[in-house]
Order: sequence, then structure tokens, then C-alpha cells
Amino acid sequence: MSNPPKDIFDAKIFLAKVGDGKAILEFNKNQKIFEQGNVAETIFYIQKGKVKLTVLSEQGKEAVVAILEPGHFFGEGCMNGHKLRISTTTAMEDCLITSITKAAMISALHDQPKFSELFMAYLLTRNSRIEEDLIDQLFNSSERRLARLLLLLANFGKEGDPQRISPNISQETLAEMVGTTRSRVSHFMNKFRKLGLISYNGHIEVNNSLLSAVLHEKPVLKERD
Repeated sequence: MSNPPKDIFDAKIFLAKVGDGKAILEFNKNQKIFEQGNVAETIFYIQKGKVKLTVLSEQGKEAVVAILEPGHFFGEGCMNGHKLRISTTTAMEDCLITSITKAAMISALHDQPKFSELFMAYLLTRNSRIEEDLIDQLFNSSERRLARLLLLLANFGKEGDPQRISPNISQETLAEMVGTTRSRVSHFMNKFRKLGLISYNGHIEVNNSLLSAVLHEKPVLKERD
């Protein structure tokens, strides 16, 4: 089999290399990448590690709004006219991240259809996730929201086998993302474990039985707040 022509554009290789307007950055666990209110002029792409997005209200209350993984972009709001960051991003573990200036991003999207396809697919997936999260928040109990979040964090429904959930994702973080208290999350986690829906020893392992419970709305997940 012949090798592909060298001029074929590979979006992921493009993102993994230093170039005009691009840099490869390393962040240690708990290191902030940018803070809410910073000037927004760069887009980021995660090569390795996990990143937490948090928002601080005017009353000083902080909420976790997303956990991002390899293959995710963030900070793309500057492409839509945001001059300041609307969230804070923090490395949850050691991370390898590509930074791309707004000008370099616009040039790549214009000149490289494959890269444009990759970025558009990410935006569409993220938009669908936001809609699903809103519906989840409006209509489901906190127990069911937690179950769905655990499935998402374990990558159920994606290519490859489900993953163990990192111990860096604490019950406090889960509570903020679900919109409930840590004590409620602890109660539900213990309940899920006793029912064999999850197991954990450092890492959280999500079992197929939890997916079945969510899909078929079994009574275990019908408790309301």
C-alpha cells in the first residue's frame, strides 16, 4: 500500500506542532490556564489531560460548568467577539495544550477545510451537549442528573471502552456540575455502589447497569429533590 501524499492536511498533526501563531504549552495540576475577566485573544486545544471550566457569580459563588478532555477546544469565545474571558480554566492534572492566536485560527479555518470540519464538528457536539444539559437540569432529579454525568465522564456512548473516572474529579465538583449539595452526591454515590451500578477504589468505574437504569428510567433513578 502506497503512503499518502505528504501534502494531505492532518488537523490533529497541525494542532500538535508549533507554528505561526501556535505554541505548545504545559500546565501542572491545579495551574490556571486563564481566569474569568482576562483578555480573550487565544483559542486552546487539549492534547493531554483534563481541564475544568468554572464561572464565578457577582455574589462570589463558583460553579463548575464543564470538564474538558483531549480533543476539546476551549476559549473559542474570542472568535465570536468576546473581548474578556467569561470563565476560569484550571488544569485538573498535568496537561499538554496547544494555544492558537485568533488570527492564526481564522487563517487555518479559511485555508484548511479538514481543520474547519474538525472545529465545526466540535462546536456542533458542544452545542448539543449544552442543550442536553439544559433539558437535564430542567426536568430530571439530581440523582438522575448525577447518573447521566457519571456516564458522560466515563465516555459511555463514545468510541472505545468506557473509562475510569479520575479521582481528581471530587464529589464537590460533581455536586457543582449537577446543581446539588455534596452530601446529596455522597448519598447517591453510596446508593449506586450498593446497587452495583458503580464501583470505586481511587478511580470511579461506571458499570453498564447504570446506563441501563438511565435509559429505562428504573425506579432507582426516579427520586425527586
